[in-house]
Amino acid sequence: MNTALKILIIALLIAVLGILSIFSSTSRKEGGFFQTLYQRQILWVVLGLLSFWFFSNFNYRRLWDWTYFIYAVVILLLLLVFVLGIVRLGAQRWLKFWWLQVQPTEIAKLIVLIFLAKYFSKKSVDDVALKAQKFGLVRALVVPFVFVAIPMGLIIEQPDLGSGAIVFFIFFIMLFLSKVKLRYIVIFLLIVASLVPVSWYFLKDYQKDRIRVFLDPNIDPLGAGYTVIQSRIAIGSGGFFGKGWKEGTQSQLKFLPEAHTDFIFATFAEEWGFAGALVVIGLYFLLVRQGIHIAERTGDHYGQLLSTGIACMLCIQACINIAMTMGLAPVVGLPLPLMSYGGSSVITTFSALGIMANVSKTRAVF
Repeated sequence: MNTALKILIIALLIAVLGILSIFSSTSRKEGGFFQTLYQRQILWVVLGLLSFWFFSNFNYRRLWDWTYFIYAVVILLLLLVFVLGIVRLGAQRWLKFWWLQVQPTEIAKLIVLIFLAKYFSKKSVDDVALKAQKFGLVRALVVPFVFVAIPMGLIIEQPDLGSGAIVFFIFFIMLFLSKVKLRYIVIFLLIVASLVPVSWYFLKDYQKDRIRVFLDPNIDPLGAGYTVIQSRIAIGSGGFFGKGWKEGTQSQLKFLPEAHTDFIFATFAEEWGFAGALVVIGLYFLLVRQGIHIAERTGDHYGQLLSTGIACMLCIQACINIAMTMGLAPVVGLPLPLMSYGGSSVITTFSALGIMANVSKTRAVF
């Protein structure tokens, strides 16, 4: 079985489990909108599969020439959100094109990664040295951070602190993967650490509440801490084998908010138990491992950065989401890749996996 097919099968299994959980958590809710969510998710998955097929057969090195253009397009989309964006749950994150609603934030994560992969690598595969190894402090840190800070700032302003944090993590990971001089990375971390206390005064009230609730969910059990408490109850009540599909009390009886989006892991764990949760985590592990193996086998540094970066991006987002549902991380509104309801996230994730699959089978030089 070739690598691309392995990636596709693993991703499709995760997506199918997501569809089952979405159907379970919304089938008893009132209103036609909720009754069709699982059908819409099936559509997003089908479009995602088409996107995977396209990018797995599209030479990833062609992205090199289009990097600055697609970066500019994403910045434009993020700016349009503030003018034409749809407001939901107090956040303005979506653009509507006819019947299709797009969340540029999800696209921005991937594009930032592609931009950094180009910035830190060489076009030729004949030179064994990464470009970043020869950079000084300004070129290694300041210049790329400026390009990353623009979309990150626009995302945080929506507000979407969780996705903004993912963009920051992508930048840090790419610094490490690119073998930027260690002392530069240490300087960067020290600067960030010194700014963390100051950043508290720039957070919105609900963001401060989420951090307080993370430290002690019981300080506001019927307000900011309600979702985390219900999520932990759902996961804990699932036991080892779970209550069974469509038998979860927290999601079925509407105790758990956002059961089909950000907290879908809690829905799944309640119905399928610890054993089912291990299966999902194992599938994500296999997906990430495929990305690492692809990077190890290719001699193209651009492809290495893309493949490893995509694998790390999926790993971080999945870990933060799962930790969030268990009360081990603040609630930041991040979807669980391929499982949570949402077209932009699903299609972008399949596209990223398609790029990763193409790296595994592309051997020719630029």
